[in-house]
Amino acid sequence: MQIILVIHVLIAMGLVGAILLQKKEGGIGGLGGGGGGGLGGLMSGRAKADTLSKATGVLATAFFVTSLALAIIGSRSTDHGPLVPGTTGTAPVTAPVEQSAPAGEAAPGGTAPAETAPVQPATPAVPTGD
Repeated sequence: MQIILVIHVLIAMGLVGAILLQKKEGGIGGLGGGGGGGLGGLMSGRAKADTLSKATGVLATAFFVTSLALAIIGSRSTDHGPLVPGTTGTAPVTAPVEQSAPAGEAAPGGTAPAETAPVQPATPAVPTGD
């Protein structure tokens, strides 16, 4: 699965590059519309557009196939661990702090106990006055 994931990421980067190299048409498109650099000296404008269009189509098809492969492998997998090894899928759950020593003393583990909030009265006190 990791091999397909790496191939998928490389295809995605190639697809982005191929899209950005395409000539602008009508204000939409990539960034490489000028004739000064890149493949401008090797191919005519028409041949360059056809080659980039074909490359974009091939990369898009490969991206689609690897996406489907990852989805199928992920749905059939019984191991529901993280996609990238070494990471966790969810935030760690913290256990409640047990207070085993009186306030102000260190607990047996060497950590200080959690501070407790003062107890609030159950009913509000009625002010006495005039």
